[in-house]
Amino acid sequence: VGRGSLWVLRGALTAPSPQDWEQRQEEDTLLIERILLLVRNVLHVPPDPTEEQGVDGDASVHDRVLWALHISGMDDLLKFLASAQAEQQWALHVLEIISLMFRDQSPEELAALGQGQAAAEHGEDTRELETLRQRELTERRARALQRPSRHSRFGGSYVLQGLKAIGDRDVVFHKGLHNLKSYSHDLGKEMRRVPRRRQAA
Repeated sequence: VGRGSLWVLRGALTAPSPQDWEQRQEEDTLLIERILLLVRNVLHVPPDPTEEQGVDGDASVHDRVLWALHISGMDDLLKFLASAQAEQQWALHVLEIISLMFRDQSPEELAALGQGQAAAEHGEDTRELETLRQRELTERRARALQRPSRHSRFGGSYVLQGLKAIGDRDVVFHKGLHNLKSYSHDLGKEMRRVPRRRQAA
């Protein structure tokens, strides 16, 4: 079965398909059934090892037929026929075609194929995430080294005994101890501006 003939079969299948199943003519129903049976019979042909003497890893005739079905879009049409509620009369034909598609495959091989690919992708994603994490850590360390060293302005609070504040309480000093020598009650207050004409000569 060539790709061109599969396109013709797919076109013949899609022509009556959009019609409502109640309005479908008997010829359309027979045409759909004959096409499904033809696809089933093509897939049912057993492999001939003497005819298929290809290189190891080369696609077999069955695989090439499956690829032609995929290229022509017949597999999407089969999925539609299998899942549509109004097309349940074709369910057994579609089920038989799908079982013949997977005829040469064992369930273990199919499951391992999907898991192997998923495991490889997962391992690659993990490695990529680890390299991104390491890069972010090195950038963070470099930024921390470039940051200027600032100490906290809060040097502590100290009570100066012997100096009285307002209300006969001891003075609370909020600066560092190295600023204690230059302490006065006017520390932190704004200087009152004296106009130039009133300044002392």
